[in-house]
Amino acid sequence: MRTLAVARGVAWRTLHNVFTNPSLLLPSLIFPLFFFVAFAGGLSRVGDIPGFDYPPGYTAFQFVFVLMQSAAFGGVFTGFGIARDFESGFARRLLLAAPNRSGIVLGYTAAALGRWLVTASFLTVIAFAAGMHVAGNGVDLFGLYTLAAILNLAAVLWAAGVAMRFRTMQAGPIMQLPVFLILFFAPVYVPLSLLEGWIHGVATANPVTRVLESGRGFVAGAPTEVGIAYGAALGLAVAFSVWAWRGLRKAEAAG
Repeated sequence: MRTLAVARGVAWRTLHNVFTNPSLLLPSLIFPLFFFVAFAGGLSRVGDIPGFDYPPGYTAFQFVFVLMQSAAFGGVFTGFGIARDFESGFARRLLLAAPNRSGIVLGYTAAALGRWLVTASFLTVIAFAAGMHVAGNGVDLFGLYTLAAILNLAAVLWAAGVAMRFRTMQAGPIMQLPVFLILFFAPVYVPLSLLEGWIHGVATANPVTRVLESGRGFVAGAPTEVGIAYGAALGLAVAFSVWAWRGLRKAEAAG
């Protein structure tokens, strides 16, 4: 019960700070919207190239990527907040006061999910307003958003581990750059089958590729690689949970 109480307190404070501060809220909304407009709008003719066979269309194809990207960066932005809490001294006081410190990590992960759900809702409304077609049913869409939520969990655990080790906003690039690279070394603009050369090899080995391919299958109403995609996303979440808990121990030892 004490763990849950700590988690609720941390989650509420984090979400309150985000939703009452436009400088924290707006980037998480504008960032994915910018990419969606740039990719789905500016690159829409890519859907006409030979071999591009995705029935829902290019808008839906890019929506899945931007949704996953928003989930991942929602976790990273929460990591920035953790680092900010250490710089302000709040996180150190919380470590001293919390009877069960694992609730701190749980609270930040819950806040990251709540923050992303608002972004995902906003992005979904914009996508449908832009004429996105979805062939999948309610179960397919539930699978899509659940997959994105797991990616959000993996990202916030990664960022939390970094923030608790460095305890400064200067670690922001370390949180952000690996997430950015793993996302953009996946099939962003065209399906995996149309990639060539070294980028095809990198994308094939990239676990996020399976997440994107499965997510696009959900939207198309033809789920594919579901088990592999969920396994990849959950594998990242489990690995980064260990990373985050060890980061918490380092923060405790540093006082």
